Amino acid sequence: MHCVSTTNFITFAAMNIEQQLKERSHNICELCGNTNGLSIYEVPPVDIPNVNNCILVCETCKSQIEKKEQLNPDHWKTLTDTMWSEYPAVQIVAWRMLSRLRNESWAADNLEILYLDDENLEWAKKTGDHEQDGTVQFHQDSNGTRLYDGDTVVLIKTLDVKGSSLSAKLGTVVKNIRLVQDNIEQIEGKVEGQTIVILTKYLRKG
Repeated sequence: MHCVSTTNFITFAAMNIEQQLKERSHNICELCGNTNGLSIYEVPPVDIPNVNNCILVCETCKSQIEKKEQLNPDHWKTLTDTMWSEYPAVQIVAWRMLSRLRNESWAADNLEILYLDDENLEWAKKTGDHEQDGTVQFHQDSNGTRLYDGDTVVLIKTLDVKGSSLSAKLGTVVKNIRLVQDNIEQIEGKVEGQTIVILTKYLRKG
């Protein structure tokens, strides 16, 4: 009797989904038609990924869908064609992106004619993207430079740490920072071995 580990099973399942998506899409991004940097995007909310709740997307689409980069409206004009996909997961992501781009006249026009049945419309609305505009806010240092997990920063002000005798001095270098996901004004980093929260306005990128 052969035992298959959970990790191996998940890896196999993901490979199987990717293969099916590649065959379905003819190995191109299902949103923009690009052929480079393709990967699976699970259309949230997803409990168990399968070919019906995943799509194949390029790196550019994925980074903008996941709000890791600002939206580039010109990139998404291909939705005029791809929103008519026969696959609900593609339609739903198209609807969400058009909603985020609704200040663009072409996107608003397409949003009006893109029909989703009640079940898929409910799925599409679950992320709340249709209630937000297209702008994405990022963690930035005091100079407006974008910050990323793992960056090194330098304090531009001496900071007293609440609930501690620790004082983080002006000029202190903080390595390998972690962005606070639900607050763009805060990062976490270690000072003298202690993890503290630091306001981005008090640091600059090293």
